[in-house]
Amino acid sequence: MSEVLLLAQRARQASRRLATTSSRERDGALHAMADALEARSAEVLAANAADMDAARAKGTAEGLLDRLALDEARLKAIADALRSLAALPDPIGEIIGGHTLPNGLELRQIRVPMGVVGMIYEARPNVTADAAGLALKTGNAVILRGGSMAMNSNLTMTRVLADAATSAGMPEGAIQSIESPDHSAAEELMGLHNYIDVLIPRGGAGLIRSVVENAKVPVIETGIGNCHVYVHEAADLDMALRIIVNAKTQRPSVCNAAESLLVDESVYRVALPPIIAALEERGVVLHGDEKSMALGAANSMVAATDDDWGTEYHCLEMSVKIVAGLDEAVDHINTYGTKHSEAIVTGDYEAARRFLNEIDAAAVYVNASTRFTDGAEFGLGAEIGISTQKLHARGPMGLTALTSSKFIAMGDGQIRE
Repeated sequence: MSEVLLLAQRARQASRRLATTSSRERDGALHAMADALEARSAEVLAANAADMDAARAKGTAEGLLDRLALDEARLKAIADALRSLAALPDPIGEIIGGHTLPNGLELRQIRVPMGVVGMIYEARPNVTADAAGLALKTGNAVILRGGSMAMNSNLTMTRVLADAATSAGMPEGAIQSIESPDHSAAEELMGLHNYIDVLIPRGGAGLIRSVVENAKVPVIETGIGNCHVYVHEAADLDMALRIIVNAKTQRPSVCNAAESLLVDESVYRVALPPIIAALEERGVVLHGDEKSMALGAANSMVAATDDDWGTEYHCLEMSVKIVAGLDEAVDHINTYGTKHSEAIVTGDYEAARRFLNEIDAAAVYVNASTRFTDGAEFGLGAEIGISTQKLHARGPMGLTALTSSKFIAMGDGQIRE
């Protein structure tokens, strides 16, 4: 029997037992998992250091190294996220809706666990803990398949979390990682529709496309983030500068960082020079269209190509385009955006309203940074990913995204005539 099939069978058995555990039991396990991460931090950080050394030796880009890196502060934040999950209301058993039929049959729709969640992701060790925590909180077993770059980190963290959960009374097999680095393991996971109830890919465009196109298991599609900030003609320009600098530079390697800047042509001569200066002071390489190049060419701005409008840089680079107004901004974003997070800076209520209504994205902002698209920032605890599809879940996926529902009917002898 293959490793993947064995893990899947164990997960299916564990999911049945998890579905009968109480909220108090699962929350206790989450606290135990958080405590274990801190108690065994040296073990986790040593594994991460080995991954970092190997990644640097391969010449990995700084943006990916930032995603891979763990330290005491980040590990504590991961542990705290698990504790925050434990403090959230349990969605399992929540009554979504219901009514009493004319024949007296009492019908209710309630939230239930998905069952077994498969997770395929790249160089983000924090995803290991987030996915394990969210799955456990919602009574789901989880099979993790992290990328080879973070293999030591992911496997070590999985062992720590699984040991703690089992010691706290959760069934063995509730939290597991695939150890094989071979791509065939991920391909096998994608085909186990008899064991895996939902598959969630999290990573770059290539990974997500591969899972969506090849999986036989239902997939919740998470998306890459070509996020825009649009400076409208009625924008407060000081506010715009603060938002743009934050959205681009606060953590440029993540999917909710801004990759594209649009500026209304009626204000670009005044608005853009200080923005260029502030971004370049922070090391951002700007890819500008013809009009923005005229203002920024004396500095380090380079000419944008058509490819730049659709690029998720994951680093300190950003495209810049001057647009004729709101209509062109909306059209550009809906053409090149990835339906992730988009922002407008404006003091015009009607422009804000139109932007909110006409932009097709999971999160749309008025006068705020795109960096807020995050499960913790949205008050969801940790997140298992940010969905850019429109079925079942969209945006940061917290607890309810990992639930299904069932109808329960209570009768007193009714039969259908």
